[in-house]
Amino acid sequence: MQKLHFIGIGGIGISGLAQYMHYKGHEVSGSDIKKTLITQKLEDMNINITVPHAASAITNQELVVHSAIIRPDNPEVVAAKEKGIEVLARREALPKILADKKVYSVAGAHGKSTTTAILAAIMDGSAIIGAESKSFGSNVRYDAENDVMIFEADESDGSFINSNPHCAIVINAEPEHMEYYDYNYERFYESYKTFISLAKERVLNAEDPFLATLTDSVDATWLYPSKDIKNIKYVLIENEPHTRFELKDLGSFDVWGFGKHIALDAALAILAAQKTMDIEEIRKKLLTFKGIKKRFDIVGAEENSVIIDDYGHHPTEIKATFESVKEYAQLKGFDKITAIWQPHKYSRTIDNLEEFIKCFQGADELIILPVWAASEAPREIDFAQKFKGYNLTLADTIKRSNNHITVVKDNKDLKTLDNGLIIGFGAGDITYQIRGVS
Repeated sequence: MQKLHFIGIGGIGISGLAQYMHYKGHEVSGSDIKKTLITQKLEDMNINITVPHAASAITNQELVVHSAIIRPDNPEVVAAKEKGIEVLARREALPKILADKKVYSVAGAHGKSTTTAILAAIMDGSAIIGAESKSFGSNVRYDAENDVMIFEADESDGSFINSNPHCAIVINAEPEHMEYYDYNYERFYESYKTFISLAKERVLNAEDPFLATLTDSVDATWLYPSKDIKNIKYVLIENEPHTRFELKDLGSFDVWGFGKHIALDAALAILAAQKTMDIEEIRKKLLTFKGIKKRFDIVGAEENSVIIDDYGHHPTEIKATFESVKEYAQLKGFDKITAIWQPHKYSRTIDNLEEFIKCFQGADELIILPVWAASEAPREIDFAQKFKGYNLTLADTIKRSNNHITVVKDNKDLKTLDNGLIIGFGAGDITYQIRGVS
């Protein structure tokens, strides 16, 4: 047993590692700048949490692990080094944490959490996901009897290279988090090449522009979505959204959620699982996937309205989800779609502004909340001018009551949304606003 301390434990990635090591029998503690639902869950597991960061949190631990955003002058980092305790960034700690596992490592700019959660529903073994799977009500599953680890690998800090991949599953390699790579595209793509080369087995999307350049040189199970995934249909099963599709010569599959991107995610998971499992067992266990929290997450439903929370914070993600939204609204018989967007990070918003302007097409009303800065310095963005083509409202916040959403500006209630399909997009605190959780 080791004594481990995790700085930034309120983040989904660090909390996943902390929970996993706790389940393995290690003594785990952690800290963050404020209390959250995640830190409360960890405290309920008898993990000692310090809020805010404080040198006193460092006592006799043997290893301190911190998230990518923690600075060298963090008081706990300083205290640990003064005591001679090993301090590692998350990406540096991964080889220690995952060394004894047969890791199915899922990477890509978009769809990682969904694909990882689908694969975890299909395959037995431990799992660490960057979102909560509704199948088992957590972002972590621990299986002491199985050496398989289903792992959501993160390219944002290059840590996917350290995930000890036995099987590398790559959905796409669209440039994202380019600030970490100093906007050096060659360095970004070389990281993907390294990740893929480390794995004994590979399942790759052959129609991703970058991955397509590797088809002649990399031995892999290649998925060609445009020809391998056929006859996509959207159906309601027990009033829940499902995508039905045929995959290669393997027959028909049903997966929770709507959209071609869901079929793609499921197809990659199926092909990865097929390396060790019978296809009929895969088909059956796929039905146990019930979606993930904050991805097309239906958080309120009445006869005349449905409220959905979605983590989408990149225009490619939002556009794909919005296509699903339109299909779902049609099946439900709704004639109005309201999108509420909380932009995430000034850098991402500015870098992708033209695509953000396009990705909400089909919304009858667009409500934009203030940018969730994620520790970035504020920058000027003229949302009123840039998004003037929409039926636009600029708001400060939203409030949830029953199945109604109230839009607030300058401490005044502007309007109430209580009919049609209402969907919130963003990776900030919009998820709490739209759920009515303080």
